[in-house]
Amino acid sequence: MSGKIVRASATREAILVTAERLYAEHGVHTVSNRQISDAAGQGNNTAVGYHFGTKTDLVRAIVGKHAAPMERLRADLLARAEGSGEIRDWVACLVRPSTAHLDELGSPTWYARFIAQVTTDPALRKILVEESMTSQVLIRVVEGLNRCLPALPAPIRVERGEMSRHLMIHVPAERERALAEGTPTPRATWQDAADGLIDAIAGIWTAPVSG
Repeated sequence: MSGKIVRASATREAILVTAERLYAEHGVHTVSNRQISDAAGQGNNTAVGYHFGTKTDLVRAIVGKHAAPMERLRADLLARAEGSGEIRDWVACLVRPSTAHLDELGSPTWYARFIAQVTTDPALRKILVEESMTSQVLIRVVEGLNRCLPALPAPIRVERGEMSRHLMIHVPAERERALAEGTPTPRATWQDAADGLIDAIAGIWTAPVSG
């Protein structure tokens, strides 16, 4: 590999890491490409556009960087959950890829807060939806969860799916923020945090239906 290619790869990685951190801490639309270039140590203010194109392309690249390791974790969980009739096993397939990935990244991390920021923008949120729709593993996990809830009415299923999604996005983001600020967290580790989140989401899915 030539020195030029190595330098370009290092520049791309520096931009990705820096953009993820700045987007997580300040919001996607309040951070300019120039700020990212400066913080990444790039003298050329057009570096972000040169390597990634638009802001949407940059967000998509950050999501893609983390998607692959989380998909591998989810596939391992799916293999263990296949055939299970326990809701917790399927909820774990949804929750643990994210929390385990954040744990593997070490400290500090920014990805949970980055995802929380991305979901506030309808256009950028489509990137996450597209990523989900292309994951055959995730589709099989959702199918497994649905098989555990045959009597749940469709509108309630949609409603509880939205509730679960919000918890899976914002609970890790709040824990990540607390860790970054050095404030106490309800659970000592990411694994413990996943246990609590699985408890809560399983409770949502199995709660009685009123009306």
